[in-house]
Amino acid sequence: MTTATLELSHSYADEFPEMAVAWQAGSASDPHLIVVNESLADELGLDGAWLESDLGLGLLVGTTLPIDTMPVAMAYAGHQFGGYSPTLGDGRALLVGELSRPDGSLVDVHLKGSGRTPYARGGDGRATLPAMLREFLIAEAMHALGVSTTRALAVAATGDDVLRDGPAAGAVLTRIASSHLRVGSFQYAAANATDPDLVQRLADYAIERHYPALVGRDGRYLAFLESVVDAQAALVAQWMLNGFIHGVMNTDNMLVSGETIDYGPCAFMDRFDPSTVYSSIDSDGRYAFGNQPAVAQWNLARLAETLLGLIDDDREAAIAAATAVLKTYPDRYLHHWRQGMHAKIGLSAEASSDAALYDELLNMMYDAKADFTLTFRSLSNVLRGDDSALRTIIDSPGLDSWIADWRQRLDDEGAVLATVADEMDRNNPLYIPRNHLVEEALDAAGHGDLSPFTELLGVVTSPFDAQEGLQRFAVPPDESFAATYQTFCGT
Repeated sequence: MTTATLELSHSYADEFPEMAVAWQAGSASDPHLIVVNESLADELGLDGAWLESDLGLGLLVGTTLPIDTMPVAMAYAGHQFGGYSPTLGDGRALLVGELSRPDGSLVDVHLKGSGRTPYARGGDGRATLPAMLREFLIAEAMHALGVSTTRALAVAATGDDVLRDGPAAGAVLTRIASSHLRVGSFQYAAANATDPDLVQRLADYAIERHYPALVGRDGRYLAFLESVVDAQAALVAQWMLNGFIHGVMNTDNMLVSGETIDYGPCAFMDRFDPSTVYSSIDSDGRYAFGNQPAVAQWNLARLAETLLGLIDDDREAAIAAATAVLKTYPDRYLHHWRQGMHAKIGLSAEASSDAALYDELLNMMYDAKADFTLTFRSLSNVLRGDDSALRTIIDSPGLDSWIADWRQRLDDEGAVLATVADEMDRNNPLYIPRNHLVEEALDAAGHGDLSPFTELLGVVTSPFDAQEGLQRFAVPPDESFAATYQTFCGT
């Protein structure tokens, strides 16, 4: 495979010139591959060996692109921590083009850290190697957990240092996404349109790529809003079920496809506490763990505002219709979350008592400062006759009563406990990207040692299977680390 035979389309660049700036990646003095996602390359029909060649490296850092490629920096707006910015855009990234998968569907090939663009707002447009390895690691861990996410194809070092607190190795991440159409894309189109049909064209393009069953349908724009509402409700439920905190839920970081994007200041929660915040820039806790479902609904309301003119010519009627869809979000979220919680505690059908069962468990976890991941993982062993791990995690006078109620629910369903326990282990991970282990791996990578990163990547991409010799990967950090840990956006 060569850049002459790798074909990338550029439908976004063709159809939305007013929302993109043709641009080229910056130079890379000594590009070299750090990590490639061979399984993803296979899924995309790419030759992993070619990606490691000089021409492949040229693609991965953006300096040697396929013939007829039209790389662009995408424009978008966004509410960042509640404040509206009318022009954001890819300040250090480029949409190289769209790749057709073997099944015919399109995915975006996007470079992050490839240099300054007109949207850089004073930044250098570069990224550090640890920050890009972090995105690779977390994205692939999320994929392994079954969470809808953008994927990381590769990280390549540029051979050039970038300045943050001091000099650091520069790198480029190649990100794969169903698309990079954001709520912020629609906000930009609605606010900056010289063409009054721009929002409609963008909506039709999004529908064709993500919700093709709606193409040409009457009422499709309201149905599109409803589809995005449900996709985001399902996504945030997945985050909450895995203890994931995104950290920067701005509208420019919400994809209409329902995939997770931007793994800058994210983290996985250790001790269960809905108020948990790790991001250093979220001083008010706007994006705390427990706030994520409500923030997603707020963001969706911003999307709805851009679609009103397409939903109905009568603005009041459009507002009423969009509001009715937005009001379904809490029930949609709870539906997805309850389905996930059922799987986590081994239930197969809903009962009226389940809400109390969930609430009581979470309340005990909060009071006991229990580790989120290990609490759920330990439940399966209770069904196997060993409750010692759970009692170590939750020392509560209400635990006996809760276990009795839970066992009664399983008995009511006629559950075979050994079978249920095995199924629970397929829904409750043992290994997540523990914050202290992530930092340890990234620090080593920044000093030239990739072995901790490689080992951690292998562990978190097989999160459900207990393995000998990997006990330390399942253990929470000590209290001193947990009390002071912060994440940063990486720019």
